[in-house]
Amino acid sequence: MGADEIIHQSTRLKIMVALNVLDRREALEFTRLKVIVDVTDGNLGAHIDTLARAGYVDIEKLFVGRRPQTRVKATAVGRRAFRNHAAFLRTLLDEAEPPPERRQRKARRR
Repeated sequence: MGADEIIHQSTRLKIMVALNVLDRREALEFTRLKVIVDVTDGNLGAHIDTLARAGYVDIEKLFVGRRPQTRVKATAVGRRAFRNHAAFLRTLLDEAEPPPERRQRKARRR
């Protein structure tokens, strides 16, 4: 299991984190996702398109009254890819952390 190069990019990782904390049927409005990820409209749109082309998110465009609304939700494929990528990152972090006995010896030497 390796890094998912689509999700690994920091903005796309933030998008997938935000979507994966939701129930699988829930979606986030574009404007709310923009605030969470803290990017411009164009930047968010480009990253969402990349995730959609990979099959990781679904994009729903509708009108509420006369106002357009874009909603984004993670697909089953996207959720699985995110879980695998998160497991990969955890493994990397665990490997970077010295075993507890080495940490204790190092602390005693100080």
